Amino acid sequence: MQAAPVRATPIPSFTDALRAVESLLMSSGQRTARQNAWTSVLEDRRRAKDRVEAQRVLEQALAARP
Repeated sequence: MQAAPVRATPIPSFTDALRAVESLLMSSGQRTARQNAWTSVLEDRRRAKDRVEAQRVLEQALAARP
């Protein structure tokens, strides 16, 4: 009995396939704009998290005052 042949390249993931389709459909400028927009979303989320943490620290400090 022979073993099944081994693939030289791995099967691309669904995400890789979507990125390949995206690169075919979108110009590089649109792709860059989309990446920049997503980076902005992530940065906004980080700032919001930091703001909530700072508010919590301030409230604890005010509560500890005599």
